[in-house]
Amino acid sequence: MAFSRTLPELFRHTAKRFDDAPAILTDERIWTYADLDDASDGIAAGLAERGIAPGDRVGLYCPNGAAFVCGYLGILKAGACVVPINLLLPPTAIAFVLNDAGAKALCFHAAFAEQAAAALTEVPGVTLRLGIGPVDPETVDVRLDALTTAANPSAPRIDPDQEPAVILYTSGTTGRPKGAVLTHANLAANATAVAEVLEIRSGADGDRVLVVLPMFHAFAATVGLLMPLLAGAALVPVARFDAALITEAIGTHRATLFLGVPSLYAVLLRLDDAQVARWGSVRLCVSGGAAMPEAVMQAFETRFAIPILEGDGPTECGPVTCVNPPAGPRKPCSVGPALPGVEMRIADPDGNWLPDGEHGEVCVRGPSVMRGYWNLPEETRASFHGDWFRTGDLGWRDSDGWFYLVDRIKDLIITNGMNVYPRIIEEVLIRHPGVAEAAVVGEPHPLHGEIPIAYVTATPGQGELDTHDLKDWCRARLGRHEVPRRIECVATLPKNASGKILKRELRRTGEHERGVRLS
Repeated sequence: MAFSRTLPELFRHTAKRFDDAPAILTDERIWTYADLDDASDGIAAGLAERGIAPGDRVGLYCPNGAAFVCGYLGILKAGACVVPINLLLPPTAIAFVLNDAGAKALCFHAAFAEQAAAALTEVPGVTLRLGIGPVDPETVDVRLDALTTAANPSAPRIDPDQEPAVILYTSGTTGRPKGAVLTHANLAANATAVAEVLEIRSGADGDRVLVVLPMFHAFAATVGLLMPLLAGAALVPVARFDAALITEAIGTHRATLFLGVPSLYAVLLRLDDAQVARWGSVRLCVSGGAAMPEAVMQAFETRFAIPILEGDGPTECGPVTCVNPPAGPRKPCSVGPALPGVEMRIADPDGNWLPDGEHGEVCVRGPSVMRGYWNLPEETRASFHGDWFRTGDLGWRDSDGWFYLVDRIKDLIITNGMNVYPRIIEEVLIRHPGVAEAAVVGEPHPLHGEIPIAYVTATPGQGELDTHDLKDWCRARLGRHEVPRRIECVATLPKNASGKILKRELRRTGEHERGVRLS
């Protein structure tokens, strides 16, 4: 489906249809569609008054909550492009994202004021600072809530097929984060297709989506924020993952859909029977971000009596490419068929299509696939076979059109649904004066999916490395999800004849240490 309207235009159409229906449910208040439309209009007008023009990039550094939603919509209504900031990043990484995107403004929550201030010392291009919550007025130009009552904005004329709505930064295997550029049409197509498959119900008695996955992440932003707001449903934002807090929100606000990654479902199994009973309003759970262990899915569905629909898709594709439909069939270990309007095929390394049942790279074509990586034309070209996006996933398709993921083609580690790239960690470790070489691999973990494990060698004359010191070094330079859970000091790293480190041997070493029988 081609979209001739922008996300703000689509939202306004929904808001007029369901003006008195709930759009956001929090413990503090219920936001109707009319409330959200007015508040985001004010933010858009306030941004325009302060020099934010169509096409400008605006960073949004905020936990899940009504403020994130208002800020996100307000930025889009101003014709600007949202650059969500990963809350786990250190200031140096935040500065890189803002500089790379050419951000003109940063909207940040008071809880992250210190990190924002540190990052902004390295970002001269940001000329407008907006605060959320109880920020020190000396550190911002204006508070976001002061804009919500501004005059109605003029609606900028932008092309939904061409204008970026968001730039979502993903860590690159080269060590340089890449910004996936998604247009208004990309996101509208993806959100609309997911709503169709999940049979989202609209209006005052419609679905209520519990969103605890971070909204700076593609999955939560599209499926947890845009999907309900374009479909006339409601969202229930929760700022942090706490099983009791989630259960309380579900019980209070009668949530009907829950979005999670596999590790979250594993933790939820620890709830007691009284807490499980509070999940009675939930009709569907959706899982993405990492492969769902079949044992976890079976245990959750038995205990909670709620089906989990597993799906998949990379940030660059909106992100959802496929999902198991509620009406079935649901096939064990499958991520389901392609969404309506999305095409998926399996390719060999040369881009030739493979028949059903054969393993190869999953490739995707459709209206939700990104325009490209921000200012990285060569990387963009390398990520496509013609107009088919190369996901980097190794998988296969059965004769019914259901897809199965086998592994990542690259050395990607997925921790709690978030991408961790070994080379970024390795480069940080190698910058430590006592480290000569470093290699990072993923180790399976029953709770987190995978965890990064580092193997390091010492520089000559260094003596024994202090692994606690190395972890502190990493914490200061990496996101929390990227810090190695274990660092092993070894005399040498296994290499082939050309000097390339053999990570498969390190993985085998890890399996041996964990008692896995090697074939």
